[in-house]
Amino acid sequence: MKISILAVCLMLLTSLAFADDWPQHLGPNRNGISAEQGLIADIPDSGLNVLWQVSGGVGMSGVAVADGTAITIVQRDNKQIVIALDAKTGESKWEVGVAPEFKNSMGNGPRAFPCIHKDNVIVFTGQGNLISLNLADGSTNWSIETVKVFGGQIADYGMACSPLIVGDTVAVTTGHKDGSALAAYNLDDGKEAWHLSWPDAIGYSSPSLLTLADKEQIVVYTGTNVRGVDTTGKSLWSYEYVTPFDCNIVTPQLVGEDLFFSSGENHGSVLLSVSKGKDSYKLTEKWSSQGPSSVLRNEWQTSVLIDGYLYGWDNVGGAGPITHLKCVNATTGELAWEELRFGKGNFTAADGKLFLNMMSGELVVIEANSKEYVELSRQKVHRGSRQAPTLSNGILYLRDDATITALSVSK
Repeated sequence: MKISILAVCLMLLTSLAFADDWPQHLGPNRNGISAEQGLIADIPDSGLNVLWQVSGGVGMSGVAVADGTAITIVQRDNKQIVIALDAKTGESKWEVGVAPEFKNSMGNGPRAFPCIHKDNVIVFTGQGNLISLNLADGSTNWSIETVKVFGGQIADYGMACSPLIVGDTVAVTTGHKDGSALAAYNLDDGKEAWHLSWPDAIGYSSPSLLTLADKEQIVVYTGTNVRGVDTTGKSLWSYEYVTPFDCNIVTPQLVGEDLFFSSGENHGSVLLSVSKGKDSYKLTEKWSSQGPSSVLRNEWQTSVLIDGYLYGWDNVGGAGPITHLKCVNATTGELAWEELRFGKGNFTAADGKLFLNMMSGELVVIEANSKEYVELSRQKVHRGSRQAPTLSNGILYLRDDATITALSVSK
């Protein structure tokens, strides 16, 4: 009996060790990778088990999951609405309107991914309103019209920054009378902790908290520069990277001790070394691949790093219809393999696989294999969207402009 109890306990502990919440943009570590294991490779002929599907609304926001609650922000009935669902059953916990509708030629509705932190939900609307809600009932903790406060302008295609938790603050990039700003607000009361403004275009990227040159810093990718900022709001370094239409969208990622970033619009990619000199930071390109012949031009999809290789989407032309799927040696920038004209989508990595959410509405599962493209399975699951899938506790969460769907991907 003792052996049986011990075996059960070990199985439970093993299961819990590989079960992740997905509380923010790009997951627990803001890198598009989940530690979960024991996930399917082959989709059954009968299709994946749809655990639940509920009505949602228009928008590009993804689904955050923590503490048994799934959160997203949609647009319907002339409002941007935060929806809280039971993550296992899809039953509604609460809904609350947080801002008027946002309309734009590049798509209507909210853009930014919500953030669940402790007992709070933090969202950023298409107009740039930063709002903290109580996770339990959706009541408002505080709300700030960031663009209005700073006398700035809304980015041409809407405010898209997904909130970043930095200690006891939450940080976003927003519009400012100077151009753009990185602003941090106290989580408990919403009061400004600090802000730093630049003449940069705002862009559409979400910042990341990374360690570069042995220092934890916020890496901000504006429409015209990559910038390092310490966690108290002091500017550390900047690297100019101007993309047509200010379309720097992805979240910069670490490759070892270096920094990788990319953009579409026929721009390219850079692996940047950031080192500390006596009085200032030194920036050195480890490799750079630019222009129409670039090895990798991420449009809105942040590449993921697995075992020294970057898996990413390469968009041809200015927001063009042709997108290749590629695997690139992260250290050298050399192409490992490519699937030409693969189609537009986004992905999440877990358990040696990539789960691709396609704008065609298909879910495609491939091996994270740096030697060759190996497709394991695919299934039509929704109408199509550009969000990366959310993975939490063996469940894949997807949404389009009509529904929110939970699929079981556990073996």
